[in-house]
Amino acid sequence: MKKGKEVLYLSGADVRKIGLSMAETMEAVEQALFEKGRGNCQMPPKPGIFTQPDAFIHAMPAYIPALGAAGLKWVAGYPGNTRHGLPYLNGLLILNCPETGVPLAVMDCVWITAQRTGAVSGIAAKYLARQDSEVLAIIGCGVQARTQLEALALVRRLKVVKCYDINPGQTSLFIEEMKARLPHLEYVAAGSAREAVQEADIVVTATPILKEPRPPIELGWLKEGVLGLPIDFDSYWQPEAMQGCDKFYVDDENQFEYYRTLGYFRGAPKAYADLGQLVTGKVPARESERERIISMNLGLAIEDMATAIRIYQKALEQGIGTLLPL
Repeated sequence: MKKGKEVLYLSGADVRKIGLSMAETMEAVEQALFEKGRGNCQMPPKPGIFTQPDAFIHAMPAYIPALGAAGLKWVAGYPGNTRHGLPYLNGLLILNCPETGVPLAVMDCVWITAQRTGAVSGIAAKYLARQDSEVLAIIGCGVQARTQLEALALVRRLKVVKCYDINPGQTSLFIEEMKARLPHLEYVAAGSAREAVQEADIVVTATPILKEPRPPIELGWLKEGVLGLPIDFDSYWQPEAMQGCDKFYVDDENQFEYYRTLGYFRGAPKAYADLGQLVTGKVPARESERERIISMNLGLAIEDMATAIRIYQKALEQGIGTLLPL
């Protein structure tokens, strides 16, 4: 590959074929969060444009010197896409050479986004979930739910997965697929969000992000010691549920406050700390078996770049992708 003359294009199929494992992704993402916690990353808050109600197109730039990863993700989330037979999430990621700025690779970002988001939840649970967590609730049984379960199963000895989706067919497909991948777990199709959440040790909500949500999850649904992992902003969590928890972490405080200016998180409490501070040991992890904790993970560009640079390196090693002239 001739730097500055060619760019490596990786389709969605190429990215999946490379076979980056969840364990490898979690290692890369935790390293990125560690560098962030030490102040060794560049990551401006992601700007966005909004062409449809409850839809977004975000630009997510970042640079991680320790990983040699620099670039930008241009990602869109459109809830109405299912009517057109298209995925909710789509977009591209560009990697640049940190020394020259020339583009090195352009790759589909759908798999990367799902994989690194699952990895972040796994890292948050590693520090914040009770060691004896056995029951996981997943609200929203789409693509993201699969990587959430895969990551959480790596860090805790789960036994039961309670699943709920407003489309029962999605729940059935999710259970069927994950039974084949993680057969040691017991899967329960819950009849409601409340049924799924009550008695769960870890609660993941993976539904579309809504600007004007009507969130169902109440504080009274949450057992002592629970860890909440919303990856859909505050779309499913009532303000009282967020405010009533003992600690409220975010993945990045600047981005969290930026989204407040856009009208999100109007009922959320001030963040206790972010994940970079957590993994570097600047703030404590779980301090009591009874603490109710939420880790509100918005999705960070450093997580994408840490994952993408590994994919790029493996693509070169394996000879995967298409070289295109610049």
